Amino acid sequence: MASQKQIGQRWHHRVHVKYGIHDDDRSSADERLVLSPLASSMFTPGIAQIADDLGTDVQNVIATTTGFVIMLGVGPLVLAPLSETFGRRVLYLVCFGSFGLLQIPTALSPNVEFLIAMRTISGFFGSVGIANGGGTLSDMFQPSERASVFGWYLLGPLLGPTLGPLFGGVIVQRLGWRWVYWILAIICTLNTVVGFFFLRETYAPVILSQRKSEHEARKDHSPNTKVSFDGEDPRPLRVKILTSLKRPYAIFIQPIVLTMSLYQAIIFGTTYSIYTNMQDIYSQDPYSFSTEQIGLLYLGPGIGFLTSVWFIVPRIDTVYNALTKHNNGKALPEYRLPLANIGSLLIPISLFWFAWSIEYRLHWAISIAATYFYGVGQVVILNTVQNYYIDSFSQYSASAIAAGAVFRSLLGGVVPLFAPPLFEKLGYGWGISVFAFLTVAVAPSPLLFYYYGGRIRERFKLEF
Repeated sequence: MASQKQIGQRWHHRVHVKYGIHDDDRSSADERLVLSPLASSMFTPGIAQIADDLGTDVQNVIATTTGFVIMLGVGPLVLAPLSETFGRRVLYLVCFGSFGLLQIPTALSPNVEFLIAMRTISGFFGSVGIANGGGTLSDMFQPSERASVFGWYLLGPLLGPTLGPLFGGVIVQRLGWRWVYWILAIICTLNTVVGFFFLRETYAPVILSQRKSEHEARKDHSPNTKVSFDGEDPRPLRVKILTSLKRPYAIFIQPIVLTMSLYQAIIFGTTYSIYTNMQDIYSQDPYSFSTEQIGLLYLGPGIGFLTSVWFIVPRIDTVYNALTKHNNGKALPEYRLPLANIGSLLIPISLFWFAWSIEYRLHWAISIAATYFYGVGQVVILNTVQNYYIDSFSQYSASAIAAGAVFRSLLGGVVPLFAPPLFEKLGYGWGISVFAFLTVAVAPSPLLFYYYGGRIRERFKLEF
């Protein structure tokens, strides 16, 4: 009988060979991360139609986004650590299956209160892509190649809210707002069925635990032989679950995660505040665009996202590997941050640009050009920060990403409720400039953590 260490090594080899990089696993994670954020904004072109149909006002309809987006942040606090106990696959299937089914009562909502409730609950289950996606890719890719893969994966939280109104505009105008949710139900159910047959487990401790059980069940296994593997957690299940659920909170209060989460939260709050007011901005003179035309305007930031993923995000790995080589082959998480400074410059500049081109009612192409550069900056910030989290908390990457997503989603959900009164009082020029000034205030964060992040991580070192 092989020794414990030899068995552990052999099983680790099996994990990397049999459960390594699979395109179907990656695409499944990508689809789940896109669909939930897509659902968060897909109804926005029909806000006025929903208000009329349900006999309520626009502010109450916007609240359906608030509940959904907040739960996109709260959900990962539970689902991410559970995936580090039970594995990624089972969480994906259960949660996304539930998310698809919840679109049916949402489509049948008789009043706005029921709509808000269904959207809020579905947001919790839909957050599984955000909760587990980053951890899934961390399971599958080495740090030296991770950023470029993450570039496409992290398009989900950005491209979803951007493409949502584009598709939603067509559906609302041609079929009515309820069909937004019927179509989501169909797509999500099909996605879950495909995942049931093709999605495989990627989390190494769970795979090794399964292999251990299979080995112990073999007829030639001696009951006197103890089998274990590196990193095995022998604690009772109840203790493991309680510990895992505390993990995101412990990570969130780390200065690095808290600060960079605030940065992302400001960006997401700004994004949703602008997106939920696009209909009002561009349906009035001098633009007077139709619902479908307004949906097409979201291509501005969308093309910016794609530009960033194609040309800038792959350089995150290039810079990371070059700095590692310069440091005698020793990699540091802070080597992910240099390119974040591009986003730190582009985001406030593009927000001021957008704010005042709207205020003075300049040609629509001028304001949409600003959203292009805003999109570029968003992708750079999100990619560098998420990779920084993963490198800093590698084994618990899903919990780290969940911790970072909480604040982001809370502000992304709540802030749009206060945006209309702000814009009404200050106008779009100064109203959007408020968000721009906030991004200026947090812009130095990546630079500060590049130089001092290592000391901060050492001082606030975590043990689980």
